[in-house]
Amino acid sequence: MTIRNKLKYFFVFCLLCYGTPATAATFIDGLEDVPVMEGLTQEKNDAIAFGNEESRLVEAVLTSGKTPFGKVKTFYRETLPQLGWKCTGESAAKISFYREGEVLEIIRESARPLRIFITVKSKS
Repeated sequence: MTIRNKLKYFFVFCLLCYGTPATAATFIDGLEDVPVMEGLTQEKNDAIAFGNEESRLVEAVLTSGKTPFGKVKTFYRETLPQLGWKCTGESAAKISFYREGEVLEIIRESARPLRIFITVKSKS
């Protein structure tokens, strides 16, 4: 079992033990170990997923009418390292992470309403 899978199961275990049904995390379609922050909604029709055992590209669109992007960055800056991601940089409209040959980027497309892209791609 890879470290990635161990972390995923540990995260789910923690949610089951310490979370309540009202606060249980949902995960981004195609990214089974990247949670959707409470207050955000995934736009199912805008998802893109390509890949094989060697590489992948997954893009999800999340929206919110009230959540500011600063809170989104804080949530993922605190959550993703628990899942093995290392923050590699951020700006006002973007935050990036790296893990096991993959790059995860969270990019704000618009502020009101909030519309963000979460992309995971294999680093060549």
